[in-house]
Amino acid sequence: MAVTNSYCTLADLKASLRIVDGIDDAILENAIEAASDLITGYANRSFLSSGTATRYFVPTDSQFVYIDDAQSVSQVKYSSHADGVYDVTVTSYQTEPLNSRQDGIAWPITALRLTAVSGIYTTFPIVDDRAIVEVTGVWGWASVPRPIKYATIIQASRLFKRNDSPMGVISAPDLGFIRVGTKLDPDVAQLVEPYRLTRFYA
Repeated sequence: MAVTNSYCTLADLKASLRIVDGIDDAILENAIEAASDLITGYANRSFLSSGTATRYFVPTDSQFVYIDDAQSVSQVKYSSHADGVYDVTVTSYQTEPLNSRQDGIAWPITALRLTAVSGIYTTFPIVDDRAIVEVTGVWGWASVPRPIKYATIIQASRLFKRNDSPMGVISAPDLGFIRVGTKLDPDVAQLVEPYRLTRFYA
């Protein structure tokens, strides 16, 4: 089994654990994928690139819509009659967050705001929380942020060690008995916290 949809590689984890053979590769791969899933759930977002596609969203108000994480947006349309026909192409919009490159990280686009053309604003119709906005773009993150990759290595290492402690306790000659939990490691939570996706709706 090859590691897929994960935030670190098998080689990354083996280097961290100082493992040079391939005996436990299958277990290590499972640990990586499980750790990646835990981090995705905690962050409320995936840090992988998912390619170009068209997706549909419910606007928050007449000029603003949250979207999935996107590397770029190529086209925005909406359904003027909320009938599933996306008949209006939006020609003027602003991607947010503004100034998205911070600390060497290219943060994804997470929202679109309509802007004026010749002083006139286009507005989204708001109809019963329907997904009337159609967005075509490149979705996901261009690359996994370094803190997320390292958090995955830490959490996957913890899960792998848990395999040696069926009752949740592992014996260490110098330290006695150490309890090994299955929850998100506190250091992992600290690394992931700045990337957690939280949205507020009026």
